[in-house]
Amino acid sequence: MKSKIVIPTIDGQTISEHFGRAPYFTIVELDDQANKISTQNIPNTSDHFGGSGKPKDFLLTLNPTALIVYSMGPGALQAFEQVGVPVFRTQSSNVDEALTEYMNGKLERLSQGCSHSSHREHHR
Repeated sequence: MKSKIVIPTIDGQTISEHFGRAPYFTIVELDDQANKISTQNIPNTSDHFGGSGKPKDFLLTLNPTALIVYSMGPGALQAFEQVGVPVFRTQSSNVDEALTEYMNGKLERLSQGCSHSSHREHHR
């Protein structure tokens, strides 16, 4: 079964510390064997960047299989959990490292949202 993994990034490769304020969402599709099929960087056009809507609402329209983040707020986490999309926490700073951790089953599910502005510092 194909997987669609969403990772908030600064530049398509560096993971953003703040889910909702990430300039991009990197979407990686994996095939049944966990091989990368495609990578796409979608700009965050939510209300955080002068657009409209919340990042979580936009991402839910993409039907992700999972998210990989440093952390995220409780509202977004609850929204993904309610529709069965697991959110995993990483301490890696780049997309490829986080994907390797994900594919090797080394990431823990995020169990509670965070209201701090600097998620990486809070969760070290």
